[in-house]
Amino acid sequence: MAKRAIVIGGSIGGLFAGLFLKRIGWDVTIHERVGEELGARGAGIVTHDELHDALAAATGGREPIGVPVSGRVVLAQDGSVVCETLRPQILASWDQVWQRLRACSDGFYRHGSALVSFEQNDSVVTARFADGARENADLLVAADGIQSTVRKQLFPDAQPRYVGYAAWRGLVEETELSPAARDRLFDCFGFCLPPREQMLGYPVDGPPIASQPTRRYNYVWYRPADPDRELPRMLKGADGHQYVGAIPPDKLHPDIVAEMRDAATRLLAPAFAEAVSKTRKPLLQPIVDLETPAMASGRVAILGDAAFVARPHVGAGVTKAAGDARALAEVLSAHSSIDDALAAYNAQRHAFGQRIVRRARDLGAYMQAQLLSEEERQLAEKHRSPQAVMTETATMHNMASW
Repeated sequence: MAKRAIVIGGSIGGLFAGLFLKRIGWDVTIHERVGEELGARGAGIVTHDELHDALAAATGGREPIGVPVSGRVVLAQDGSVVCETLRPQILASWDQVWQRLRACSDGFYRHGSALVSFEQNDSVVTARFADGARENADLLVAADGIQSTVRKQLFPDAQPRYVGYAAWRGLVEETELSPAARDRLFDCFGFCLPPREQMLGYPVDGPPIASQPTRRYNYVWYRPADPDRELPRMLKGADGHQYVGAIPPDKLHPDIVAEMRDAATRLLAPAFAEAVSKTRKPLLQPIVDLETPAMASGRVAILGDAAFVARPHVGAGVTKAAGDARALAEVLSAHSSIDDALAAYNAQRHAFGQRIVRRARDLGAYMQAQLLSEEERQLAEKHRSPQAVMTETATMHNMASW
């Protein structure tokens, strides 16, 4: 009889986990608490070779994803080039990667299936869902993201920690931008560095229209936000509700969005400012760190953002989730004992997660230091020069030195 796994979370990490476990012969169900498809969510993804390999292995296909660029450029406020370099890379959209994985999971993907709690002993784990259902399995896989229900039960002290700055994120259709902005933005991974801030952006793939590929522009704009005053003001919704940690895009107060667009016009290179002005639904993301003390406990494995959340500077969140899922399937295939397999998984992937978080903290030190002393800001300048930002952001080379 095939071993049984329950995967909690139907985002990219959960889909990778379910598909890889299926490929080694496990009986799997993926449980997503949201009742509709997730494919319209998310923004841009910086891809790496490990992600492309994992996607091909999980889906059995090697159709290309994303948009290739040949290099990187830093723009001054007036739009002139500060520095540039060749660095071929492929940038993709979250929704197109999710759709590719989701197409392979029909029959074992369950919408509107929210985990409430779980119990476990030496041989079985029992999951209890909001609709009253109870299911038994040999393994529970927590791929339920930064607010993981599973992690909160296992490790209640492992909580996201706000680090002093937030990111404005957006996607703009290529056709909505002026020819000048398209020419400046769509052939490279771009940066702009206003005082105390950092903007970056890149093209990503969009859904095909009449079988023809489309492109969008994705950007991330980091800005300091005091946790006691400015961040709560930004998270006060148009509905009057005080949101904590995150706010739905449709609840952002119009005054906050207007202030952000005005700042873009004043501070950013014209092409970036235009992208911000034409974003229909900007997203506000408070930046956090999260580390869990272990990635396995009993018959439970944790992966992706449920285990570690690294600041986006390192550009490896989706790649890390895919690597976690693949490693979990590999150790389960290599060990007859689930306990031994999970011990091996924890030893391998927990150390990797720590390295990713540490690297992201180094790259984000300048932004975090904006709320600290002048001496601390000067120390953080190490990763601030245009050349350093351009070459170190969203790369996974020289990982041994992290």
